[in-house]
Amino acid sequence: EEGREEGLIEFYDSFKDMFEFFCKNTTIHGTIRLVCSGSNRMKTAFWTLLLLASFGMLYWQFALMFSQYWAYPVVLTMSMHSEPKMFPAITICNLDPYRFELVSEHLVQLDRMAEESITFLYGINTSARLFHMNEGNIHVKDLSSMGNLSRSSFKLSQNFSLLRTTDLRSGKKHSSVGFRLCNATGGNCFYKTYSSGMDAILEWYRFHYMNIMSQLPVIINISDHEEQIEDMVYSCQYDGEPCRPSDYVHFHHPVFGSCYTFNSKGTDPFWTATKPGIPYGLSLILRAEQKDHIPLLSTVAGVKVMIHNHNQTPFLEHEGFDIRPGIATTIGIQQDEVNRLGGNYGKCTTNGDDVDVKLLYNNSYTLQACLHSSFQHIMVQKCGCGYYYYPLPPGAEYCDYNKQPAWGHCFYQLYNRLRNHHLNCFDQCPKPCRESLYKVSAGTAKWPSAKSQDWVRQALRHQNGYNSTSNRRDIAKVTIFYQQLNYQSVNESPLLSENLLLSSMGSQWSLWFGSSVLSVVEMFELLIDTLVLSLLFCYQRLRSKKTLRVAHTATVPS
Repeated sequence: EEGREEGLIEFYDSFKDMFEFFCKNTTIHGTIRLVCSGSNRMKTAFWTLLLLASFGMLYWQFALMFSQYWAYPVVLTMSMHSEPKMFPAITICNLDPYRFELVSEHLVQLDRMAEESITFLYGINTSARLFHMNEGNIHVKDLSSMGNLSRSSFKLSQNFSLLRTTDLRSGKKHSSVGFRLCNATGGNCFYKTYSSGMDAILEWYRFHYMNIMSQLPVIINISDHEEQIEDMVYSCQYDGEPCRPSDYVHFHHPVFGSCYTFNSKGTDPFWTATKPGIPYGLSLILRAEQKDHIPLLSTVAGVKVMIHNHNQTPFLEHEGFDIRPGIATTIGIQQDEVNRLGGNYGKCTTNGDDVDVKLLYNNSYTLQACLHSSFQHIMVQKCGCGYYYYPLPPGAEYCDYNKQPAWGHCFYQLYNRLRNHHLNCFDQCPKPCRESLYKVSAGTAKWPSAKSQDWVRQALRHQNGYNSTSNRRDIAKVTIFYQQLNYQSVNESPLLSENLLLSSMGSQWSLWFGSSVLSVVEMFELLIDTLVLSLLFCYQRLRSKKTLRVAHTATVPS
């Protein structure tokens, strides 16, 4: 028996022989003590329990590792890069929306309704000092053949009057201002109220304004009629060089007025930033006077500025900041890049092609563009019309309370659900897998100063036809520049990769058994030998039973 060696195909006499051979020859530590301590049952029991406990701890650690791996955690790694890069896109708006001639009479009626409401609520007679009804309207040639909509069937509704309500909270009376909205049958109504009367008036005015503006054609290309719109940019320089007409695009926002986006595409080498600092940024002198075409759409005077990525729709109602008139503002920007893994490690999209929502904007994918598009699709489906501030899906029309009397009730309920994350818009719209974020720091100073304002105004008058007589109330200066060209990159990487998982499993195996991956092969070999030996024993037992049955049959007399 001592000279016995393992053959090419080993057949053991019993399971005990197989187990003893495995314990004596395996590389797993501790198993030999199960054989050599056979005469001492206490030691055998102790080492058996110890090995079983080690196996239990090992596979408990394995379970923890796999549960953590299948949770797909990520770790953020931050790195700094320094290289020339493209200047971001800059959008500016004059916060002075146009009063289109096509709907001018309806807007005049709305201003009178607003005047009456303010007088009713606060006893203030605003008259024509607040509403500049004699201001010139914007006339678009392509729409002149349509006539004035005042002769059409559209009428301002009197069913949404501003009211003051009071309620008891904590034993005290609280006053609020709002207007009443009902569904199509009138059986379900609620008050859209605000604690601030100013907010209530602005929202009430916007509600009627959207119904009026829905009468206009869906597409009005105002850029083709810029000669009728006074330019708001007196001076534009980038990196010490004057801006060119091809450096900006013009569009009109229904609330924020005339807007310009500089470097919208981000492909012109002219906008490559090679040096940081104020002298190498974008410097603008802007007209910031308030003609108050529609004063109740916005109570802010100045210029709206937003810094964003190229080929991205600027959502000025959610981002951006205001520039005060008579002020020189310097804005330093610092870029951060975020790279997300996506897949099992998080929900993100590369370019929006894999998103179920059909974007209504022609620019690149952003989270806001997807949310607005998703909400507009739901709005059209639930309310039968589209929200005026968002683009329309094919075949839809903007909401008009002459055609859809209950659209306001439907819209505000949907918007509250969206704000409370009860709509699936946020589930359908993932974040971009790669995006650039801009940190902004600003400084301000009076401009022009009391001693320099005379010659500054004279220079602007001769160069740009500037003819205002107000003191620093109608011009503003803004300079946007890179503080540093180095940018911070935040990258997601797996906390547990496949290689790290295997390494951790090997470490645990070595900790509890002091062996390697070959020991795992030995355990598989033991399982295979056990299975083969079991099959052999079953085969021998079946064969012996058959032999006994044949022998018994042969001994019976004929």
